[in-house]
Amino acid sequence: MEKHYLVLAYYHFVEIENPQKEIAHWKRFLKEKDAKGRIYISEEGINGQMSLHENDWAAFKEWIYDNSLFEKMEIKIHRYPEHAFAKMTVKYRKQIVALDQKVDMTKQGEHVPPKKWKEMLENRDENTVIIDVRNDYEWKVGHFEGAEKPDLETFREFPEYAESLKEKYDPEKTKVMMYCTGGIRCELYSALMVEKGFKDVFQLEGGVIKYGLEEGNEHWKGGLFVFDDRLIVPISEEEEHEVIGTCHYCDCGCEVYYNCANMDCNELFLCCTACAEAHKGCCSKVCIDAPRRRECHVSDHPKPYRKLPYEDKLQFKK
Repeated sequence: MEKHYLVLAYYHFVEIENPQKEIAHWKRFLKEKDAKGRIYISEEGINGQMSLHENDWAAFKEWIYDNSLFEKMEIKIHRYPEHAFAKMTVKYRKQIVALDQKVDMTKQGEHVPPKKWKEMLENRDENTVIIDVRNDYEWKVGHFEGAEKPDLETFREFPEYAESLKEKYDPEKTKVMMYCTGGIRCELYSALMVEKGFKDVFQLEGGVIKYGLEEGNEHWKGGLFVFDDRLIVPISEEEEHEVIGTCHYCDCGCEVYYNCANMDCNELFLCCTACAEAHKGCCSKVCIDAPRRRECHVSDHPKPYRKLPYEDKLQFKK
């Protein structure tokens, strides 16, 4: 299948004096382009993921790097046969990474390029901890060998986790390696680790996306969860990867995510096609019998549910 779309991931922390003006600037440019995605802009910078037809790439690249705000911004690229997003959204978001507290960005961990990260993984010792700064559902389908996932309900709890980590690891002697999908979370959370007293903190530059593009699958187990219609992708398209996720029902190897068809649940769960068919796209018997159950389209590559038009929602009223 020909891949005519580029899926772009980028972020940049930079002072933006007038975010609303910048938002309008982006909207005007993208209106005429074959592009869809989610772009958040605030006083502290930009965080964007989008899919763009390859014919518009040259114009987009020239336009964005002509803007002094973003001339140093790195853009990570995957190819895909169709749009990876349902629509284009460009809007203001006060925090481009949710943390609910100010962090001194001058105290970030050392940015480690993928090649050096790989070497650090191979040479780590008992005084090294590798922290996965992602959600449970991301971890379940893929992570670095030997990594630790914080047991958190949300990452707004990370400051407490960082404090408790000092009870297990000596901040003076421990080498902390941190990674996330594209790198943006680590910009804040590595700084927070430094604030908490950890002396040697390192973050994977460009996240897992960049590592896969440059170093392939080595030391990575499974696939990569992404926040678009693809849901799960290999970190390297050049290599086969091990499936480490398991079906919610039958425990077979699986890395296909469904949102529960019960509109009042919407739980994200791993499910093989046979079980998705048998359970009508629901995560439990209770949800199968729920009155607001959507039709499930079973597929090897299901897309997230779209928001229904108001008229269609009426039929699902409780």
